Amino acid sequence: MAKKPFHVTVLTLFPEMFPGPLGFSLAGKALEEGKWKLDTVQIRDFAKSKHKTVDDTPYGGGAGMVMRPDVVAEVIDSLSGAPKLYYMSPRGEVLTQRKTTEILSYDHIAILCARFEGVDQRVLDEYGIEELSVGDYILSGGEIAAFCVIDACIRQHSGVIGNPQTLAEESFSAGEYAHLLEYPLYTRPAEWRGIHVPEVLRSGDHQAVDAWRLAQAEAVTKVRRKDLWEKRKKRMMDDR
Repeated sequence: MAKKPFHVTVLTLFPEMFPGPLGFSLAGKALEEGKWKLDTVQIRDFAKSKHKTVDDTPYGGGAGMVMRPDVVAEVIDSLSGAPKLYYMSPRGEVLTQRKTTEILSYDHIAILCARFEGVDQRVLDEYGIEELSVGDYILSGGEIAAFCVIDACIRQHSGVIGNPQTLAEESFSAGEYAHLLEYPLYTRPAEWRGIHVPEVLRSGDHQAVDAWRLAQAEAVTKVRRKDLWEKRKKRMMDDR
């Protein structure tokens, strides 16, 4: 039985930004083939005022504007199929490979992309909207962050990437490479500017190649991501 297409609805003031980069390469091909579905909803269409205002000044004072709960609620109420709701926010849970797997467990998700200073807390609480971040920095709006979330999910969706081993050996994957960054990659020519591809990769000894790749992944993780390496060490201790 074929896997049901992953359905994404983006709630935004700039629907013309989509599919954007998601219309190219693997994600774009998968979209054309119907392996995933993308809808956008223009938030401003649900504003009731003459000038289609979606924001107002914050209670308590302060800089910037806040997206109104009544407008955002109208958008959410218009959605069909009861999708899992996410809000792109710098204070949300940071996106990880493990988190993308969890997101993919839902057939339909809706991503709220705010502008200004953010969204009124009451609407987030009322609908149980889960906040999600792509890192400790601030963007002009949630759309670019949403691209990251969607792309990270789509490439893991069944049938999008032809060789499943590609996913198994990437940085942040599970299994043997859990909590490790990816090993160095090489291709032809075997010699370039006097630098040679490691001999083990040309040996044809698959067991030796696997051992070399794992060792390299561990080495680069130790140097570049001590936080991941500590998790890796704990996992190795637990497996003993």
